[in-house]
Amino acid sequence: MTEREYEPAIQGERLALVDLLDRVLAGGVVISGDITLSIAEVDLVTVSLRALVTSVSALMEAAEDTRENI
Repeated sequence: MTEREYEPAIQGERLALVDLLDRVLAGGVVISGDITLSIAEVDLVTVSLRALVTSVSALMEAAEDTRENI
């Protein structure tokens, strides 16, 4: 893939926050992470976080596509 085929945000061009938010909500994004609280290298608490960020309309379209393929 050549450099010209990348999305404008990847090329380093300026992108308005509202445009970025529109792209994220249109396609969705999954955010995940793990937090471990430990003392003296003994794990006491581990928290796993996972979040799906998308618009309701994109989620409904995905659900309809899933129903059609079943």
